[in-house]
Amino acid sequence: MQKYDFDVVVIGGGSGGYAAARTAAAAGLKTAVIEGGSEVGGLCILRGCMPTKALLYASEVKHLAERADTWGVRPGKVTFDFARVMARKNAQIKDFADFRAQQLAGGKFKFIRARAAFLDAHTVGLGGGKKLTAKSFVLATGSRVAPAPLPQLNEVGFITSDDAVALKRLPKSLIILGGGAIACEFAQFFARFGVKVTLVQRSQNILKEFDVDAGMEMEKVFRREAIQVFTGTTLLDANRKGKSKVVSFEHKGKRVSVSADEILFALGRVPATVALGLEHAGVKTEDGRIVTNARMQTSAPHIYAAGDCTGPHEIVHIAIQQGETAVHNLAHPEAPHRMDYRLLISVVFTDPQVAFVGLTEKAAAARKIPFITASYPFNDHGKSLLMEAKDGFVKLLANPGKGEILGGACVGPAGGELIHEIVAAMAKRMTVRELAAMPHYHPTLAEIWTYPAEELAEQLKAA
Repeated sequence: MQKYDFDVVVIGGGSGGYAAARTAAAAGLKTAVIEGGSEVGGLCILRGCMPTKALLYASEVKHLAERADTWGVRPGKVTFDFARVMARKNAQIKDFADFRAQQLAGGKFKFIRARAAFLDAHTVGLGGGKKLTAKSFVLATGSRVAPAPLPQLNEVGFITSDDAVALKRLPKSLIILGGGAIACEFAQFFARFGVKVTLVQRSQNILKEFDVDAGMEMEKVFRREAIQVFTGTTLLDANRKGKSKVVSFEHKGKRVSVSADEILFALGRVPATVALGLEHAGVKTEDGRIVTNARMQTSAPHIYAAGDCTGPHEIVHIAIQQGETAVHNLAHPEAPHRMDYRLLISVVFTDPQVAFVGLTEKAAAARKIPFITASYPFNDHGKSLLMEAKDGFVKLLANPGKGEILGGACVGPAGGELIHEIVAAMAKRMTVRELAAMPHYHPTLAEIWTYPAEELAEQLKAA
């Protein structure tokens, strides 16, 4: 029997990689984690979830203070110190990153700082002639910013989401290319700090992974907050005009040009797999994405993957589940676990927040899954009226036979928190009748779910 240096080597020390390493060590496997990034912590902590949410909350506090007169509170002229906004964010992120570094360095596994690339199916090189072997591998190398679709953008220059969370000063104006979660969160953050923002989206609506009604609601809010929104566009050109950067695109059959101090490129991320030497290990990829089955196993049976490098959903809690699933399966092939995305959750931390769990209407229709649906607006709900949080709605999808809840969406105050009531309901396969009958305290935001639940229960009764 061949001897290896380790039972499991995890490549990547972010959320998915750490979850895999922790699970492997707990299973008694001799484990190593290799991290080749200049910083330790992973995308979520360093440049993704945590810094962006810290900045968004700061902009929300400022926005509420500016509107305080609505509730009879007069705080005076609201000003801000952008350096302090960023300093607080930096301090918090350092704490999170330091803790993750401690977890990696102090875990029951070996932590190696190096860039790894496969030399053969069981061997990785670490640079400088160093190499190590393992019986199994878990790949969790994350993602990087997608390449620009126009060569001219590279010539003109732009910032990415990685740069945006580390800015020293605010631009006076900004063109944001993209209409997904990253683009929308940054659009509102910058606009609320006084930047003139123009959002240019290729699809017909922003937030295209959600149903159209959610995107349209956010477009309404953005326009009210003086964010200029163009949807259904095709990028044509980018150039400089004096000190300004100009982007040209086709919109409704016409060529439109907009200019600003800076361009934020927010057209997504791609798997960070190019330098791994996967061809030497027999690992199949599609457009850079590592192909796995539901057990998180790649085309090389002893190699697994987790997180953004494999997808299909670039979400932290899913990366953690994938890392744990991968290690369970390499350790216990006789009793495999499979990933189940039935309870897929997505949250966008704009104001109002946008969230869904399970099926959207468009996903159900595409998969030919029958459903009934009902929604209810926050502008007719007691607690949200008290809060002056009138934008948005909640929506439920249910099976037209037994009434089992198939999905839920929330565009509204604390939407990212409220959606978890439907996550819990779906986890236990509750019906709309059961949700409608469940006690809800009054007045709360959460009781709004009872209205679409009651409407759907009535539809089932009448059927």
